[in-house]
Amino acid sequence: MTTVATASVHEPDRYHPPALTGLVDLLSRPVRARPLSRALVFGAERIELSYAGLATLADDLARRLTAAGVRPGDPVALVAANTVEFVVSLFGAARAGAVVAPLDPALRPGQLGTRLGMFGARVVLCGPEAPAGVPAAWPVRVQVTPGAPCEVTLDTTRAPLGLFGTHPPGLVLDDALILSTAGTMDQARLVPLTHGNVAAAVRVLCATYELGPRDATVAVMPFFHTHGLVAALLATLAGGGCVLLPAGGRFSADTFWDDMRAVGATWFTAVPAIHEILLDRSAGEHPAPLAPPLRFARSSSAPLNTATQRALERTLGVPLLSAYGMTEAAHQASSEPLPPPGTSKHGSVGRPTGTRIQVVDPSGQACPPGVQGEVWVRGPSVARGYLADPAATVRGFGEGWLRTGDLGHLDGDGALFLTGRIKNLITRAGDQVSPEYVEDVLCGCPAVAEAAVFGVPDERHGHRVGAAVVLREGEDAEPAEIVRYCLGRLVPFEVPERIQVVPALPRTAKGELDRQAVQLRFAR
Repeated sequence: MTTVATASVHEPDRYHPPALTGLVDLLSRPVRARPLSRALVFGAERIELSYAGLATLADDLARRLTAAGVRPGDPVALVAANTVEFVVSLFGAARAGAVVAPLDPALRPGQLGTRLGMFGARVVLCGPEAPAGVPAAWPVRVQVTPGAPCEVTLDTTRAPLGLFGTHPPGLVLDDALILSTAGTMDQARLVPLTHGNVAAAVRVLCATYELGPRDATVAVMPFFHTHGLVAALLATLAGGGCVLLPAGGRFSADTFWDDMRAVGATWFTAVPAIHEILLDRSAGEHPAPLAPPLRFARSSSAPLNTATQRALERTLGVPLLSAYGMTEAAHQASSEPLPPPGTSKHGSVGRPTGTRIQVVDPSGQACPPGVQGEVWVRGPSVARGYLADPAATVRGFGEGWLRTGDLGHLDGDGALFLTGRIKNLITRAGDQVSPEYVEDVLCGCPAVAEAAVFGVPDERHGHRVGAAVVLREGEDAEPAEIVRYCLGRLVPFEVPERIQVVPALPRTAKGELDRQAVQLRFAR
């Protein structure tokens, strides 16, 4: 028996996700239904911007971009933190017909220039201050004053159009976004997402979590990745809810709970590393019994340790739902469900949401339940391939399936359990070790907060298994104690032969473990 899991549909009469076709009309329903409701809360002063105000600003910016020469189909880069300028620029450029490419403002100038050249950015939009290394940008400034009309200004004097070459072949008129998927071990690839991909992804998120006008969240994840952009920003706004943009445009553990209370947050989504931070600081900072009215919390973009999941659920008093997503699928492919109607299976990333998922062996045959293989995904949110990289497209896409490179298995109910990445496997004397699985076991040790497992080159065995661990505050466990914890929980060849206690682990801008940096730093 083989298993192909399909999206579950629960109580369709209870909740109806918003109807939309893409970025251009994503705000349409809330603007019609509740124009004066809060869409955004932003800045240190926590200024409120209504849906009508946001739509007005976006339309005004679209007119300015069109007057400045931006044409439908032009790739427009957006380099900004999670600010009101980012949101207005995103919708304004979309309404002008441009294809928006959000980029990390923390990229080094050389990296940023390379990305801009890869997709031939027609122009770069930024916040009030141009990013370092890109003086040829058009700054956008938003002014919202209570009791006065909202205003947006666009400075086009700093650069002409078309400084970054011509855009590559492969873009289509329906493209909405170009997103960069920069794995820690791979060269960055560009993923074009159509308005249809975005609409499908947003509708699935709204349906999975029943997001509506009463919901509010704090933007924890950066908007230049699909986790923050699609899950936190677009899904919340499409449902008619409110998004708080933290002061400074980025997550701060010091202000997180105050921000959550200020907006009356009903949910939030983050990577496991941030959940770990919140858990470690919860004894002194979680505001119970004055906590915001949470319905659930969500974790995605990296494996969530089961012990952390259960501990944070006890702290928050709501379910912490694990989800599985990737840029090539416009973010979410599966998720644990809200309770009810389904019962979460801790350790899994739930069942497909708006997708079909199968696990296949090296020959491409579907694996039976419980048998590990590569995870393949298909559905309306899945991209058509990579931009200007036909070789990578052939390797990663085929016959409608996205070949994710992730390892996992489906159980008899269609729940997906991830076990690692194919490219991360460590080969030791012919045996293959999943670093993600060993990390999960290490993080179950009471003294360990975080762990990174890597291969140490060895002439005899090919590799030995090494690990770097961060201890929980107040713990002083020795490496030998951690090894003893692993014995009996791991097979002998999986047990780390060398464990280093370190103050912190390197992470990417998205919060994922930076495995390339781990290898360079610790595997010597």
